[in-house]
Amino acid sequence: MKKIVITYGLIAGVIVTAFMAYGIYSLNKNPDYEGSMILGYTGMLVAFSFVFLGVKNYRDKQNQGIITFGKALKIGALISLIASTIYVGVWLLEYYFLYPDFMEKYSASAIKKLNNATLTAAEIKAKTDEIIMMREMYKNPVWVIVFTYAEILIPIGVLVPFISAAILKRKAIATN
Repeated sequence: MKKIVITYGLIAGVIVTAFMAYGIYSLNKNPDYEGSMILGYTGMLVAFSFVFLGVKNYRDKQNQGIITFGKALKIGALISLIASTIYVGVWLLEYYFLYPDFMEKYSASAIKKLNNATLTAAEIKAKTDEIIMMREMYKNPVWVIVFTYAEILIPIGVLVPFISAAILKRKAIATN
């Protein structure tokens, strides 16, 4: 199990960080951040398909074709955690060494988009204050880590192991 978790976690981590690196590179050409969220979550889905493949590989090749929901969930969660940790580590390197002004540019772009939206002045002020608060929180490395883990784990990194476990669980066939 350990080898599968590490192997598939590393593969997923490389894939998701490749998408992230390309996304950050493309932001230099498109400072409005258009499409960056779609690209990011597409990369996460592609990477986390290796959760499914890892659990299936364990079930079929190492566990005689059977696996409980709990065991499948555990394997999937560990693969997700490895991939997510790689993602967070690479983002920290990119953010602090390559794009230290990312949050300033991103928050300025987000505030600019608010001014073009059909919102009331009060709604614009509330959302602007929220963006500024996040930008300030992002100055603390602990919050950078928390936000980055949340970005990958909450929407996809937790959901995919549950779905994979539900699909791949298989009980032993009782013989008489």
